[in-house]
Amino acid sequence: MNRRTFLKSTILGSLFLSSSNILKNTFEESLIRVAYFRADVTPPLGSPSYPSYKPLEQIEHPLLAKGVIIESNQQRYVICAIDWCEICNASYEKLRKLIATKVKTNPINVIIHTVHQHTAPMCDESAFEILKAIESPPPYPQKEIFDELFQKIINSIENSLTNFIECNAIGIGKAKVSRVASNRRILQPDGTCLTRFSSCKDPKLIEAPEGLIDPYLKTISFYSLTDKPIVRLHFYATHPQSFYGDPRVSYDFPGMAREEMEKQEEVPHIYLTGCAGDIAAGKYNDGRPEAREYLYRRLLTAMQQSTKSSTKQDLRNVELKSVQVYLGTRTEEEYSIEKLTEKMKDSSQSPNYRIGCAMKIAWINRANSIPIDITALNLGTATIVNLPGEPMIDFQIFAQQCAPDKFVCVSGYGDCAPGYICTEESFKQGGYEPSAANVPPSAGKELNSKIYEVLS
Repeated sequence: MNRRTFLKSTILGSLFLSSSNILKNTFEESLIRVAYFRADVTPPLGSPSYPSYKPLEQIEHPLLAKGVIIESNQQRYVICAIDWCEICNASYEKLRKLIATKVKTNPINVIIHTVHQHTAPMCDESAFEILKAIESPPPYPQKEIFDELFQKIINSIENSLTNFIECNAIGIGKAKVSRVASNRRILQPDGTCLTRFSSCKDPKLIEAPEGLIDPYLKTISFYSLTDKPIVRLHFYATHPQSFYGDPRVSYDFPGMAREEMEKQEEVPHIYLTGCAGDIAAGKYNDGRPEAREYLYRRLLTAMQQSTKSSTKQDLRNVELKSVQVYLGTRTEEEYSIEKLTEKMKDSSQSPNYRIGCAMKIAWINRANSIPIDITALNLGTATIVNLPGEPMIDFQIFAQQCAPDKFVCVSGYGDCAPGYICTEESFKQGGYEPSAANVPPSAGKELNSKIYEVLS
């Protein structure tokens, strides 16, 4: 080999090695890894239990926090779905920051979701502090209980950080759910609005049409390099309870279906509730145990069908887009701090009512100073939109219309401090949801504008 040939081969070899290192570094930086975590977050027996706030007597099902950590481009994102009714205000921010610190990410990348069973806790440290300051407060869970349950979540996340699995694909699927969800708002010819709650025995309300719902359950699955599912996420919009009021906790029929899927597949399953502010199972549920069994079986069937229908696609990047929104407060006198304080102090009222007043005050105290985050987690052609409060189904349908070329999954029940988020039209119609909302009619348009922005 002459000197010129030797130099040429050396230079080409160096270029090849350099290119290989560039490709290797690019691959490592874009490598996606997924870790699953699970924690038991059942409150202890004897603690005040929502909605009666009688001492908790029975644990029918353990309440679980189930989540996934997604690592992409040296950034980590967390989705944590909790079998609680709500988490609000300072409690929401506290848990989000604790999780962010543990996984070394920005709190905006942490999505906390409550499945919203009514056989599960309300967690609002801001409201509890307000109650603590009044004479003869109603029974409410102590802050220390939630701090201990938060720590269980953090411990489970810490354990999961050594169990990341490389991921190169997702699966997307959907299935129509039969005879589970129905719209709660039954409009009458005279313009009034009746409510068909989660459990209904009124024949006229049962016979009324399903009304506006999103009939589809959607599933996103993460796959390992060996083509095995790592974890599956299911999204469906309905109030997730068949009964409530007695002192027991339960993850109810969505949790039953979720855990049965996990048992059958030996794969973790996570369930998130969509925009179910005006959606419940009342048309198909009269409160009997048999009715809950039917709801569970129908939802399980949809999960099975959605999983089987999944189509796989490469996953090369994960990104989160976020915007902030101020949703405002009610201006009517009955929603003023003075009137709410008066009602909160009235010991003749039920504990649930009084605590609800404290939660409304907590919202007023922060509504104009601490914004709400709206996020969209982009997974290739799939997007998970995360919304606060209890949004009506209209907002889920609007989100899907904003990105018709994407597989849009929507979860409500993030920071639940705003309470019901209703359409402007519903305030004109009346009914339960607008009467219970912490935010004004203008909040609906504000939310829609931010949904459009985060999906653009």
